[in-house]
Amino acid sequence: MSLTVRTAVRYADFSLETDLTIAPRGITAVYGHSGSGKSTLLRCIAGLERGARGAISLNGDCWQDATRFVPAHRRPVGLVFQDARLFPHLTVCGNLLFALRRATSTGIGFDDAVSMLGVGALLDRAVDTLSGGQRQRVAIARALLTQPRLLLLDEPLANLDLDSRAEILPHLERLHAELAMPMIYVTHQLAEVMRFADELVLLRSGRVLAAGALAELLVRPDLPLAHLADAGVILHGRIAAHDDEWQLSLIEVAGSRFAVARRPQPPGTAVRLRVDARDVSITLEHPVHTSISNILPARILDIHDDREAAQQLVRLEAAGQRLLARLTRRSVAQLTLVPGKAVFAQVKSVALTN
Repeated sequence: MSLTVRTAVRYADFSLETDLTIAPRGITAVYGHSGSGKSTLLRCIAGLERGARGAISLNGDCWQDATRFVPAHRRPVGLVFQDARLFPHLTVCGNLLFALRRATSTGIGFDDAVSMLGVGALLDRAVDTLSGGQRQRVAIARALLTQPRLLLLDEPLANLDLDSRAEILPHLERLHAELAMPMIYVTHQLAEVMRFADELVLLRSGRVLAAGALAELLVRPDLPLAHLADAGVILHGRIAAHDDEWQLSLIEVAGSRFAVARRPQPPGTAVRLRVDARDVSITLEHPVHTSISNILPARILDIHDDREAAQQLVRLEAAGQRLLARLTRRSVAQLTLVPGKAVFAQVKSVALTN
């Protein structure tokens, strides 16, 4: 089961052409700079671009082709925009019940949606008294209560300040963990992509540059992602143990262990780690006196020119997974780094993203 999208939209100064198959569950991020066509793609899927040509279907249910166009109000999608678009004359509870009463199928319940988005204490509030983060959480809960088969989120954090973003991100992660329905998340922030996306569609100037598993696309040197200032990789592991003396959690990744600040989850919990290229250095011998705790035996896969002339991007295999290291050309030359060479990767900083 999957969502297939083959569509074309043309304006006077812009065109979008896509041919995609999107995963049947989890979060697919649509990433690109402003004007790349991200929101237009979402509008096509939602049925808000009547001028779009092509074919769109979900699990064999055709929403659009050469002879058929299912209007937006009949497509089983929940859509959340940058601005919450709540009904100002209704309370939070009224907004949620409005969606629930108009749902044509059953699925997520009122209490579940309220709990997932943490809006129970807001139910009696007028929407004009809510913060930006609170409004977006209510908007997402309302979208879920329409009982969609697909959830579309169009840069839901774009208009929020840092505190409001921090407030809403754990709730998005909970949706990711607990909902089986597929979600498409549009953003131009790589940090959001790396925090909870499973798949990635990379757009540039209305064309699909690449699409596939996030972990694979992040390390492809032929794509711009690996050369961004905040480039990095995602590693999947589990909490192996806690070190209460030093307030650390030990994360096992393919037989190797990373030490991170202590987490509240119990051992055995699946987690994902973010390791930025700028936080990885290379040494030829295992260091003895160092403050860096995460040191892994690694092998150099290849070396590429990077975003700045003085830098190179080194791809490594370590702990059974790929790492990126951003080094100066001088360091690469002084260490005589070449593909296939055995080295040690020093990981200065690791971020647990969930």
